[in-house]
Amino acid sequence: MSPDDLVHAACPPIAKLGSAFYFQPETVAKGKEHGIDGFRFYMLGRGGVLGDVEAPVIASAFGYFHPAVIERLWTSARQKMAPRDAGRLYLDCCRDFGRRRLREIPNLDAFCAAADAINTAADPAGLALYAGVSAEPLADDLPARAMQLITVLREFRGSAHLAAVIASGVTPQVAHYLKRPDDYAAFGWGDESPTVTDEDRANYASAEALTDRMVRPAYSAVDEAGADALVAGLNAIAPALA
Repeated sequence: MSPDDLVHAACPPIAKLGSAFYFQPETVAKGKEHGIDGFRFYMLGRGGVLGDVEAPVIASAFGYFHPAVIERLWTSARQKMAPRDAGRLYLDCCRDFGRRRLREIPNLDAFCAAADAINTAADPAGLALYAGVSAEPLADDLPARAMQLITVLREFRGSAHLAAVIASGVTPQVAHYLKRPDDYAAFGWGDESPTVTDEDRANYASAEALTDRMVRPAYSAVDEAGADALVAGLNAIAPALA
């Protein structure tokens, strides 16, 4: 399997699986213990790895939300809990989710070894959310470690994609509409669709290709056996997280 083939095989399921713990009942309940609702805990927990910063910093790293939504949710949530504490608590929820769901998955050691090699090889320069979450220590037990690595690698490509979108001349607002039109209003952009040109669509396709090129060096860090272990692990993990 070539590095390009591995990127195409692994990144889509990682994008889906890495967020699986975000709004699980156990995750939401953990936020409510600190007086934070599910969406605010998502924002404070995911962004908390960047520290106690102002809302525009979080908006720049998240990219796809309307800045007013970030301002409202982040500012109100950080009044309830220190962002760094929330970030670590959110990762605890990620690890615990893995412990609940992935205990019976075979060959997690090989999967984690491959995912860890990619994470170690990834360059965090310019990738704020990935840099923050990848700096946190990995869990020692395999089910938790596997889930955490999937989430970290999700932030790797997600952060790279945001940079590629900007570099390709597409606004995050238009990129979000092209990628997830059904979620456009929920991210604060309103009910009216943006004006999207053929040039926007071509530039967005270029951004997707550029993203793949940006993450390819890290995915090149695994050999054929590692690539097979990563893809096989993702195929086994997906039903367990459904």
